[in-house]
Amino acid sequence: MTAANGEGVTAANGEGVAAQGLLRDDTPAFREPWEAHAFALAVKLHERGLFTWREWADALAEQIAAAKARGEADRGDTYYHHWLAALEALVAKKGAASLAELQRTALAWDHAADRTPHGQPIELKPEDFPS
Repeated sequence: MTAANGEGVTAANGEGVAAQGLLRDDTPAFREPWEAHAFALAVKLHERGLFTWREWADALAEQIAAAKARGEADRGDTYYHHWLAALEALVAKKGAASLAELQRTALAWDHAADRTPHGQPIELKPEDFPS
């Protein structure tokens, strides 16, 4: 198995998710690379002590509940959008970065993506950041 379909993903009881049968071999855990990056970033920030898993679960549940309250349809492709929103909210709440800094960086990534030819890695450069 590859990381995209569960290798290295560990459940609360210490058993690998794939070993528990929660993921099928033919179903990738992530639809897009950015989802895997967001997942890994949340794990790394938790490991560094930025937040507890309880805080994480509460932040994610809050984002999902807010989306439902806004009447957003759950089409099965929105989970990691909620994941990213929860991550951004926790990073700002804990003071690791402000919401303004996060938004500025997101705009810079959009700019970098727009100037990058298809199939090439996106490289963030100082000129990508808005003045």
